[in-house]
Amino acid sequence: MSKKLPTRQEDYSLWYNEIVKRAGLAENSAVRGCMVIKPYGYAIWEKMQRQLDDMFKRTGHENAYFPIFIPKSLFEAEEKNAEGFAKECAVVTHYRLQTDPDRPGKLRVDPTAKLEEELIVRPTSEAIIWSTYKNWVQSYRDLPLLINQWANVVRWEMRTRLFLRTAEFLWQEGHTAHATAEEAVAETRQMLDVYAEFAEEHMALPVVKGVKTPNERFAGAEDTYCIEALMQDGKALQAGTSHFLGQNFAKAFDVQFANKEGVREYVWGTSWGVSTRLMGALVMAHSDDEGLVLPPKLAPIQVVIVPIYKTGELDALLERIKPIQMGLIARGISVKVDARDTERPGFKFAEWEMKGVPVRLAIGARDLDNGTVEVARRDTKAKMSLPLADIVASVDQLLTDIQHDMYEKAKQFRATHTTRVDSYDEFKRVLDNEAGFVLAHYDGTSETEERIKDETKATVRCLALNEPDEDGTCMVTGKPSTRRAYFARAY
Repeated sequence: MSKKLPTRQEDYSLWYNEIVKRAGLAENSAVRGCMVIKPYGYAIWEKMQRQLDDMFKRTGHENAYFPIFIPKSLFEAEEKNAEGFAKECAVVTHYRLQTDPDRPGKLRVDPTAKLEEELIVRPTSEAIIWSTYKNWVQSYRDLPLLINQWANVVRWEMRTRLFLRTAEFLWQEGHTAHATAEEAVAETRQMLDVYAEFAEEHMALPVVKGVKTPNERFAGAEDTYCIEALMQDGKALQAGTSHFLGQNFAKAFDVQFANKEGVREYVWGTSWGVSTRLMGALVMAHSDDEGLVLPPKLAPIQVVIVPIYKTGELDALLERIKPIQMGLIARGISVKVDARDTERPGFKFAEWEMKGVPVRLAIGARDLDNGTVEVARRDTKAKMSLPLADIVASVDQLLTDIQHDMYEKAKQFRATHTTRVDSYDEFKRVLDNEAGFVLAHYDGTSETEERIKDETKATVRCLALNEPDEDGTCMVTGKPSTRRAYFARAY
């Protein structure tokens, strides 16, 4: 293997980038600001996708696909949304190239092939989807419309980080239309719960469910709900959002329906999404100084078997290993037998450790003769010798334990990095020395929020849904406050 990883303590940012590259998740591409998601990284994303897709379908949603190009006139119809994304848009202005008369063998944009109307490469799809819904919705019988799209989006970025911030990324975006505000709010909350369940049950990542302040709200939404997670450097990461759109997009695109009394009304909307940012969260929440640590439910390979053998013994040993391999597969466990004869066991151990495979079995002929198997856990690095007779059941249980323990460890980390403060000085001290979530009173004004952000680089992550009301005074202005907000520096 190449030289040791930088540690989290030494350089958290470099540690993260190196894990993403060395574990084979992604790399920078020939296109500035865009990444190549490599097969191992894409396999994790596929597992996320499959699980979320099942959860969406269980809650009554269907998948569809809408164009990547949005005519500028449609894009600007909902003013707040257009304004919010304007600075990040990639724009198509021409539709043809031609050979360059001044440079043989090269191409140039054909100046005569200018589009009549510019096309925006989607940064989000509300505009194109709501302009379509106008044709799909006539009566209350057409509602609710529960649509999800798996797609790529483009938001022009100059300062990029693999998975966390790239000009193009992959995501899903749900867009729903409802007859009443109550139904739309219920949908918004339901999808927030779906995201939180996915993060906690599958990513082993505890999250805070909350609502964003007007400053942090999605452009064009009445309310934005979010899940916020804590990374090991004490910074927060927004892991998913669900927006109650009110009737803003319905009015912008004239989406009306005849209710049961025959009266025409505007529909109520929601949108909600998670992206390949979740891959970044997964790496940062659990990994260690030896590499990636994956929760079993999202690991493309859950168990790796490394045969330990002398020259000439491999084929016979693989035959003896096969029943273990097949037993694990029969239980729905993904297994890789690393039978490469070009690498030594030590190299293989280090490689699979870097890739975060949850369980490793090292099996030699002598172990099998003795009726034991050497088992190593990736999350705790604990090694144990387990009886061969019930190795399949033991490994199955071990994967369940690892999933549970990884969640508990992350939850414990969050508990010890969540601090309640009552003064602005204490707030700054905690941010600088301990990081994590800081629960503090503020007066709820945009001005105070901006001031805190300018002075400390910390933002209101959310007003947590489960945080009780509590009378207090704003730590900055001394004005009354009715509840504490979650603050943190964030990705």
